[in-house]
Amino acid sequence: MTALPPGAESPPDFTPAREFWRRGGQPAHPAAQGMNNGGNMRITRRAALAALGLPAPALAQDWAPNRALKLVVPFPPGQASDIASRIVAEQLSRRLGQPVVIENRGGGGGAIGMEAVARATPDGYTLGNAAFGPMTAFPAMGSNLTYDPVRDFSAVAPYGFVPLLWVAHPGAGWNTIEDFVSSARTRTIEWGSGGPGTTQHLAGEWFRQRLGLRLNHVAYRGSAAAIVDLVAGTIPVMMDSVASALPHIRAGRAKPLAVTYGTRVSWLPEVPTVKERLLEDFEVSGWLGLVGPAGMPAPVVTRLNALVNEATADPALLARYQEMGLVTGAPGGPDEFAGFIAGQLQRWRQVARDANIRME
Repeated sequence: MTALPPGAESPPDFTPAREFWRRGGQPAHPAAQGMNNGGNMRITRRAALAALGLPAPALAQDWAPNRALKLVVPFPPGQASDIASRIVAEQLSRRLGQPVVIENRGGGGGAIGMEAVARATPDGYTLGNAAFGPMTAFPAMGSNLTYDPVRDFSAVAPYGFVPLLWVAHPGAGWNTIEDFVSSARTRTIEWGSGGPGTTQHLAGEWFRQRLGLRLNHVAYRGSAAAIVDLVAGTIPVMMDSVASALPHIRAGRAKPLAVTYGTRVSWLPEVPTVKERLLEDFEVSGWLGLVGPAGMPAPVVTRLNALVNEATADPALLARYQEMGLVTGAPGGPDEFAGFIAGQLQRWRQVARDANIRME
């Protein structure tokens, strides 16, 4: 994932967002309110977590590690998942008082690393960077995995989401997402993605299915290759991450049509969402989260969940995410994250089945 250029430094406001992974957002609750010394109402993060029935740090101190933890990243160093995981590892290390060491175990599109996590001792000392591909896309497409993404892991918490968008060549003649859809209902249009089975591919396929469009997928070896052809006019439209497309959008070489995230994004606040314009329940993004082997003790999961929730609200983390094109969701419990993974798996299995997409 490319870093965002200057001009995107204003921190995004995630508070009003309808969180991608947690339906309903954060409800107002009297117990989440307090009074400051001036008599004005304020809501602290600790009180909000307690009001939601989630583990606040003071409520989750039953587990204190006495040695270093290992966070397995199932991708090579330097990729977005690796960078985000290192940022989170720094935050966890500071809060736990123990090193959190990154171990990159790439291969198999992330499956090799996740297999190692699934087979580890469930004591909290070996954790994994769960991500869209090895945890939902591959099993959805029938890949022959040695692990079950729901049964073989203890879900802890998500720690990042990657907003996507439809982006077109300026000469394609579409000013809005509705223009694109109208064209794709009357003629076949080629569209590109960063490769088969990627978030972009499955998101675009789900979009096509939902609206009955005549779209022909062109799979590239990475988004960088696809956007080169988009800028050249070889393909008229593609699904890409906001971070990857943004430099070309700002240079006038590409035109954004709609964001697939649940809310508008701070880097392109003028660009509407698919939810706004076409499909009220259409929300897709890449995602990253923390998991461990199945059977981790509840106090361990509870403590780690509380600390990830703390970390993803930390201004230092948010500033670094802003540069990368990542966003964070509202705090939530381990059961919610487990339900999110199961729901993702169910959705993408149906999409892959309907489109006859199989992992080779």
